[in-house]
Amino acid sequence: MSREALTFPPSNRTFLEPHLPPNNEPELPKSNLPFTTLTFATSLDSSLALAPGTRTTLSGPQSKAMTHYLRSRHDAILIGVGTAVADNPGLNCRIEGVGGYGGEGLLGQPRPIVIDPRARWDFTEQSKILELVKEGKGRAPFIITSTGTEPAAEKKALLESYGGKFIPLDLFLEEHGERRLDWTAVLECLRNEGLRSVMIEGGGTVINSLLEPGWAHLVNSVIVTIAPTWLGQGGVVVSPRRRVEGDAVVPAARLRDVKWYPFGEDVVLCGRV
Repeated sequence: MSREALTFPPSNRTFLEPHLPPNNEPELPKSNLPFTTLTFATSLDSSLALAPGTRTTLSGPQSKAMTHYLRSRHDAILIGVGTAVADNPGLNCRIEGVGGYGGEGLLGQPRPIVIDPRARWDFTEQSKILELVKEGKGRAPFIITSTGTEPAAEKKALLESYGGKFIPLDLFLEEHGERRLDWTAVLECLRNEGLRSVMIEGGGTVINSLLEPGWAHLVNSVIVTIAPTWLGQGGVVVSPRRRVEGDAVVPAARLRDVKWYPFGEDVVLCGRV
């Protein structure tokens, strides 16, 4: 077993099962959209990071292993370009027994998806995500850009040589003079690529955008790790815009079918929007 491999025993998996995509193809909902799970770690003051572009560790070791197990249960894992630039992420799964960590081929490895409208992520052969592809421990990313954005030819060739690609898409809707990410178009695009489930991990812009009233209904499951810490003011906060009904301001979204699970020093919250 690779020394980087994480263990997540079956006894820890049971509580997650009702909140995950079904293991069997026939049980997946017949839809032109993938099963969509929103998952992230947050502090007690709803912060994801100390500041924009600052990598911040919140989860304990058990919660970290849980996140990697969740990755193994999804066809794709999605982040925004800000997270890609700040974190140089691997976006693979390190659970013992998946492909690259004792398993066959790339079984259990999700496809990384990066929302990068202007193709500004400056990845290289030394980027962690491509290093893992070389080592047989992860898949190359699909990078979704705005239609009309032309990535540099060298970047495009490099990405394709590793098995990834750029996907141009009409990413934004104009509403009341404001541009909003079109989540229906993004999720339909993933389903058309054969990806039946996607785990959306961050960062703050992506999460807040998805939880806005027009898009929250697209989320099938929410799994949040809450760490026993306050990051303080000025952090990257999960706080979608409020809804307005008539003249009244009402909460942006509320979870139902909620379950709370203590997990090490953290608490894991599972529910549906």
